[in-house]
Formats: sequence, structure tokens, C-alpha cells
Amino acid sequence: MTYPFSTPNQMAKFEVIDEVPERAMVIFAHPDDAEIGAGATAALWASQGCEITFVQCTTGSSGSNDTDMTSERIVEIRAAEQRAAADATGVGDIVVLDHPDGELEADRTFLGEIVHALRKYRPEVVFTHDQHRVNGFQHRDHRHVGITVQDAIYPYARDHLHFPEQLVDGIEPYKVKHLLFWGTDHPDVLVDVSDSVDMKIEALAKHASQLPGLSFGSDMDNRMRDRHTEAAKGYDFKYGEQFRRLTART
Repeated sequence: MTYPFSTPNQMAKFEVIDEVPERAMVIFAHPDDAEIGAGATAALWASQGCEITFVQCTTGSSGSNDTDMTSERIVEIRAAEQRAAADATGVGDIVVLDHPDGELEADRTFLGEIVHALRKYRPEVVFTHDQHRVNGFQHRDHRHVGITVQDAIYPYARDHLHFPEQLVDGIEPYKVKHLLFWGTDHPDVLVDVSDSVDMKIEALAKHASQLPGLSFGSDMDNRMRDRHTEAAKGYDFKYGEQFRRLTART
């Protein structure tokens, strides 16, 4: 039996991805997750002509430790921060799904929304949360995004008899080539982001409500750079961004 997606065997050295697709999509739970998970790669690819679309799955309505903050106010703040961050990395459209932070369900409604986004924007590569991460705590919304994105790519977006009501006004079934998970326990591919780490840090700094104090040269900046330096250890470049890849069989 063969399957349409497979994970390559773990290699002593990860494969370095240097091909830039025409279109890519980053699907994430909360404002700032995209930049944390794939911000340097998105910025690099955008600078090289790739059309990047963000799909934000919740409104970020619970993302504040300020006891005087309300959900209505933080949603407005985080929406503005996310747009500014996307602009800093060269991202075009941001699709915002209207799910409350912390209440995202891996149900058919959410699945249909992701399928529609894939069919409409037709990305060759999709980035998202790794739902199988076990070496640490992970937000429930992150897990539900990861599993739903994988399901949406295969088989739902591909097969015309799933969500056939979507197939109007030029929307057609679509087959994604590569799915890249961030935050994974088992990365197997790497992107040289030496030329775009600064853009990632600049974009993350726009999320001031979540990452206060982040600026070039700050302790937070240095910690982030250290992680990217560790990812590139043993390679002939300074900074790397790691992912676990699933690739569609042709």
C-alpha cells in the first residue's frame, strides 16, 4: 500500500531547502505564531518573489496578561500588530477566521474553512504547527490547527467530492506539494535564513502586546538568534530555520 504523503528517513544532516515556490501559505492559531514559527523563511521567500498568504485561525481574544484588558480591545490591538508584522515580512493577504482564542475545535466547520483557503490561494508549500510535538507543552489551539491543516491538504482540498459546494466562481480542487511543520520534535529540513533573521525579529517586535521589550540587541533578540544559530550548526551559513516536511507523492 502506498500513501500520498510520506516523511523522509531522518538524515544525519538535514536537507537544505533552497527552492523558492511561487506561492506559499502560513496557517497559524494566534497572532504572532506565524512569525515565531516560520517568519524568517516567509520573509526570505517574499523577498525573492514568493506570494505569501497568512491564515490566522483565531482572533487572539485571550492573549493578554493585563487584568484590565478586555477581549474586544485585545482583538483590535493584535489585529493591527499582525498586519504590521506581515507588512514587515512582505506578506500579502491575511485571512482571519473568526474563532475565539482557546475555543478552536478540529471540527468540520474549521476543516471547510481551511480547505477553502487552500483551494482559493493554491499554495505550493504550507507551513503550520506540528500537532505531534510531545517534548513540551503546546496550546490546544496549535494542536487543532496542525491536525486540521494536514487533513485539509489530504484528502479534502484535493478531492472534488469533499466540500463540493465550494467549487464555484473559479474555486477548484487543489493539491499542495509540501507541508512544513514548525515547533517539531523531529525536524528533517532546514532553510538558510541568514539574510532574513533581521526581518523576522523586526516583524516579531510589532507584536508589542505579546513580546514587550523585543528589539535589536535585546536579550530576547539574542535568545532567538541563538536558536537559529544552533539550527545552522554544522552548515556553511549562520542562521537556519527548521521544519518537519511531508511531501505529496506525484
